[in-house]
Amino acid sequence: MAEPAPLPQRHGLDPARLKLPAEGPWATIRDHLAERLTRLPEGRLDEMLAEGRIVGADGPVTADTPFRPGASVWFHRDLPDEVPVPFPIGVVHRDEHLVVVDKPHFLATIPRGRHVLETALVRLRRDLGLPELSPAHRLDRVTAGLLMFVTRREHRGRYQTLFRDRRVAKEYEAIARHDPALDLPVVVRSRIVKDRGSITAREEPGPVNAETRIELLEHARGLGRYRLVPATGRTHQLRVHMAGLGIPILGDRFYPTLTETGLDDFTRPLQLLAKTLAFRDPVTGEERHFTSRLALGAWMSYPDWAVRAEPAGHIGPSSSDA
Repeated sequence: MAEPAPLPQRHGLDPARLKLPAEGPWATIRDHLAERLTRLPEGRLDEMLAEGRIVGADGPVTADTPFRPGASVWFHRDLPDEVPVPFPIGVVHRDEHLVVVDKPHFLATIPRGRHVLETALVRLRRDLGLPELSPAHRLDRVTAGLLMFVTRREHRGRYQTLFRDRRVAKEYEAIARHDPALDLPVVVRSRIVKDRGSITAREEPGPVNAETRIELLEHARGLGRYRLVPATGRTHQLRVHMAGLGIPILGDRFYPTLTETGLDDFTRPLQLLAKTLAFRDPVTGEERHFTSRLALGAWMSYPDWAVRAEPAGHIGPSSSDA
């Protein structure tokens, strides 16, 4: 069992914990941290020590605290500058075990990199007063829709295992160009690979590891509204499979072509929505079914959405759909 942190949460975030090596040449904890925390700006480590922001089991660590093999220290990382995501999180369901929300576009699920306070986890821990809240699964930052959290630490593993073992039925909706030449519904099976350090994935020959059923629900104005049912959960799977059919999801800035955009650009949301979640609850045994209350803006307001969101000529009906 992990040692309890001697520091409280800050902004809904637990302190970082570093376990010191079992042996080493350092005379002080500061000497070790200076080698280990290489991303800190020059002088920042000494500022944190002077402010008492780095704490061991016995209290604050100072610049002269001797190195203690195998001991742990805790501290809160400095927060990045973040642009507020100007969209609310809608609570779809809440009980003693679960919180299910409608995550808006552009909001990350958990803290990572340049997104910390502006994440669903941190916002919900703060707003709902649930310090042990943790995600049962994740959604991409640019995908909207149903996201499920576990309220109590002791149940976290049982709900996360549901998603790991593919015992949750998930459906998505997407808006993309309508191509009458496509024979739908279709089950797309391929091998998707994402290299470490790359922000996009790709399809390549080899054993199949990704499967998606794609159905056309309706079409109008040159657009289609699609139901996407993934049987697997590869990174960017739905986006890659739709682009591979020649109908990339509206607003996709990764596929088929990577387009760099600023983190403060909220003008062109990806038209992908996590619509439903269904499963047998591993704690209560009851059948659960949740449906998003959100709707995709492009379907509701196209072509106004396209005029507001897209460069001229970037999207629109193909000649065969006109």
